[in-house]
Amino acid sequence: MSDKIPDGAIQAARDGVIIRLHLQPRASKTEICGFQGDELKVRVTSPPVDDAANRLCTGFFAKIFKVPKSSVTILSGHKSRHKRVHIPGAGLEYTSDLIISLLTSKH
Repeated sequence: MSDKIPDGAIQAARDGVIIRLHLQPRASKTEICGFQGDELKVRVTSPPVDDAANRLCTGFFAKIFKVPKSSVTILSGHKSRHKRVHIPGAGLEYTSDLIISLLTSKH
């Protein structure tokens, strides 16, 4: 596994970071599982019905980054697998290190 995050997967924002995601609903486990192109691939157990997968996704990132669920927002891709998620208060280096740590601890 590469310990490098693809260019464009994480972007600095004025008050946090924006992460580009490829979301896979109806998975057996909610987890970060790697990269697909320049997006972080995330599996969630919820189906893409009634916003359930989006809510689980934002809650999952809120737990990882230890921020309130209401502060994690989907900026684009509400009805798509390709999303841009804003995490407030997180720095670019911290986010990169955290994601690499989560990915390497799986293996």
